[in-house]
Amino acid sequence: MDSSAVYPRPMLKQLPAYQSGQPPVETPGLTPYKLASNENPYAPVPQALEAMTAAVTAEVVQRYPETTYLKLRELISQTYEVPVDDVTVGAGSLGILTGLVQTFAGTNDDGSQDEVIIPWRSFEAYPIVIRSAGAKDVQVPLRPDSTMDLEAMLAAITDRTRMIMLCTPNNPTGTIASTSALRAFIQQVPEHILVAIDAAYLEFVRHDDVDNYLELYREFPNVAVLRTFSKAHGLANMRVGYSIATPQISLPLKVVVPAFATSSVGVEAAHASLMHLDDVLANTEKVVTERARVWQAFRELGYNPPVSEANFVWLPLGELAQAFSEACDAQALSVRAFHPEGVRVSVGELEANDRVIQVATDFAPRLQR
Repeated sequence: MDSSAVYPRPMLKQLPAYQSGQPPVETPGLTPYKLASNENPYAPVPQALEAMTAAVTAEVVQRYPETTYLKLRELISQTYEVPVDDVTVGAGSLGILTGLVQTFAGTNDDGSQDEVIIPWRSFEAYPIVIRSAGAKDVQVPLRPDSTMDLEAMLAAITDRTRMIMLCTPNNPTGTIASTSALRAFIQQVPEHILVAIDAAYLEFVRHDDVDNYLELYREFPNVAVLRTFSKAHGLANMRVGYSIATPQISLPLKVVVPAFATSSVGVEAAHASLMHLDDVLANTEKVVTERARVWQAFRELGYNPPVSEANFVWLPLGELAQAFSEACDAQALSVRAFHPEGVRVSVGELEANDRVIQVATDFAPRLQR
């Protein structure tokens, strides 16, 4: 490399490429549907759209947002009965997660790397965020049933461990860890290690032993719970998320999270949506009903999907993952292939769900070869 050239940090060569869900292939005669990004097929509640429209004025757009997002934080505080100072708002739950890693894990003065334990496979942004911060991700394989292996994660703790990320429901498998299982796990984690519970899909959970994980934050001062308005609230483009954590976590986090991380327009929409949470949850119930139908169809066809508590279903197709994705492409459906492991299919509109079930039906004979 030319010594006079501008070049990136060597660490970039270690980063996996993040692959966002691709738009569907246009096919004559078929309405295209994107089932690749776990987006909500239902529009935000009308009050959120009205709040966005009202917020888009010259005065608002030309000014920076209020940096503490106090209005939204106060509503989150009231809704979930937590201190307002424990709430941090950022650019989606991923923005908050990035801030947490940058705050609590990295490369030390002696050149050693802090370690962050993650389940794998899980949200593909985790290794990117961790390595970008100068830390090392320690990937603990999922159990054969696609759930997090909490015992193995405990065994992976070393003197260098600074964080543990728990994705529940897990992306892309849709499996969850119950509150009681997480409580037993956290009780065995040293108190100086931050446990981040990424609960981006929590509103779609219908498991009896999962509430909102906030009881764990109340019991253990080293726990942070991450939430988002992107999924259940249907506000993915607005980039609004938040964490709830004790001051030992939230105060330094607020130093690192960028100022003006999200817009007043997005925050107003999130505030209005949370004010009408019952309507939001009514939409999630429609998704959950469709999830059950799609999951059952895949199960009966022999795809062996794990039980999903998110707004998507995981098909452990192995080497057939890419072929299944291409079969969906031919029918103007985009799904998310993780070749050679499996395919994640988001629950979408009724017609989209019907069509992906038909694709799965036509593809099913290939499972027996």
